[in-house]
Amino acid sequence: MSTSPHRSERADTHRPGVHPARRAAQVFGVVFLVVGILGFVPGITTDYDQLEVAGHQSHAMLLGIFQVSVLHNVVHLLFGVAGLLMSRTAGAARTYLVGGGVVYLVLWLYGLVVDETSQANFVPLDTADDWLHLALGVVLVALGIATTRRAPADGERARA
Repeated sequence: MSTSPHRSERADTHRPGVHPARRAAQVFGVVFLVVGILGFVPGITTDYDQLEVAGHQSHAMLLGIFQVSVLHNVVHLLFGVAGLLMSRTAGAARTYLVGGGVVYLVLWLYGLVVDETSQANFVPLDTADDWLHLALGVVLVALGIATTRRAPADGERARA
């Protein structure tokens, strides 16, 4: 089996066929899908009977920690689907990682400035969500940037 000197964008330098950006987008896509589904599961989501469509009035808590609403869960589901769809190519996967990370960093900033009891807190967001959004934003952007580097082509290696 011969290897072509031209690698597909879907190729990984360590394991043929799986680019690190694609793998990261797949993993995050699956995680967001699972989180979105779990937000609708009584028991895993405490105070499920207080789940609202949107807004800070929803007192349902995923894992008893993160305040969720129907809107919040649907956003997780959509973000998961986007991750899986965009994991088809390395370029789209990097866009998902960096773009999603930026969205989460903006959401983190929004959570810092919005009053948790105001109508502006439509998602809903709380302190636990704020910290999670900061971590997700940093990790997603870092993964997107880290997987942007490409291996030099054979001719470039000889000149380096």
